[in-house]
Amino acid sequence: MFPSERRNADGSSRRVGDDALRDGLKSAAKAHLPGWGEKLTPHVLRHFCASQLYGNGLDLLAIQEVLGHSWIATTMRYIHVQQTRVEDAWVAGMERAAKRLEGLVR
Repeated sequence: MFPSERRNADGSSRRVGDDALRDGLKSAAKAHLPGWGEKLTPHVLRHFCASQLYGNGLDLLAIQEVLGHSWIATTMRYIHVQQTRVEDAWVAGMERAAKRLEGLVR
């Protein structure tokens, strides 16, 4: 265990300052987002930010870098994609494939 870490009740480690961050986020949520005071955590905020960045066009690898993940699979779990975005990507991929095949089909 590093000097800057503490242990949670379950034995997992946490960094010094986590409590201050959680308390500050909780008080800001209570003041500005009624009903979210207990639900909004730094972890939920990371998921929200990652999803917003991806939804607004930021590259998945860039989000991985921002979040500090070693594995792209971890970043992919953080991002919650709207179903319409999946459908739009499917249609766009099909259109690209059709254009590539135009010259081959006679």
